[in-house]
Amino acid sequence: MSRTHFGFDSVDANDKARRVRGVFDSVAPKYDLMNDLMSLGLHRAWKAFAVLVAHLQPGQRVLDIAGGTGDLAQAFARKVGPSGLVAHTDINESMLRVGRDRLLDAGVVLPTTVCDAEKLPFASGAFDLVSVGFGLRNMTDKDRALAEMSRVLRPGGRLLVLEFSKVARPLEKAYDWYSFKVLPRLGRMVAGDEASYRYLAESIRMHPGQEELRAMMKRAGFGHVDYHNLTGGVVALHVGIKC
Repeated sequence: MSRTHFGFDSVDANDKARRVRGVFDSVAPKYDLMNDLMSLGLHRAWKAFAVLVAHLQPGQRVLDIAGGTGDLAQAFARKVGPSGLVAHTDINESMLRVGRDRLLDAGVVLPTTVCDAEKLPFASGAFDLVSVGFGLRNMTDKDRALAEMSRVLRPGGRLLVLEFSKVARPLEKAYDWYSFKVLPRLGRMVAGDEASYRYLAESIRMHPGQEELRAMMKRAGFGHVDYHNLTGGVVALHVGIKC
């Protein structure tokens, strides 16, 4: 029986997706508010930087994986314009529904699809850019997901992975205290869910660091991979160019 991690716990690999779905079903209604509170608003700057690095042009085609509440999808849609396409996807229907409603409220109509990043329902070479924001660490088979992201990109297309990463050593103690003492209590007080936010903190610690993820992306078919540390490595933006 194959095992994987769910936070700090070891679980049956076939059961991880269900557990992750339960977490995001729980946090979806307060997800944006909690993002603002947890990051002190910094998540907006991290996403804005990703959009800047994307260098999108009118008419290009974008796949936003783990698109959740639609922040990146909406920003990408403005860049590619009416002649382009942004596919807004997530494996979690609750998160996707919140995102779709937010996009519609903003007057943005995008194709919205529930799909698994490890089995993308798109043709090979269909996109100029694939993005995954704060979702890769929750995937069961990250190598398979990265290979799928590479498959649906055209040659020369780019993958952006915006994800929590390994903080600079001087920040570790303070970051651990904040993650394991403050975040779960904040989750309990604001979202009524302490356990899900404890899982989110644990999942960050189990995610590959900057260099390890860079190596994984190269194995998946990206000839050049670079990364940008943001906020002392709390978050990293990896950029891969498909061979």
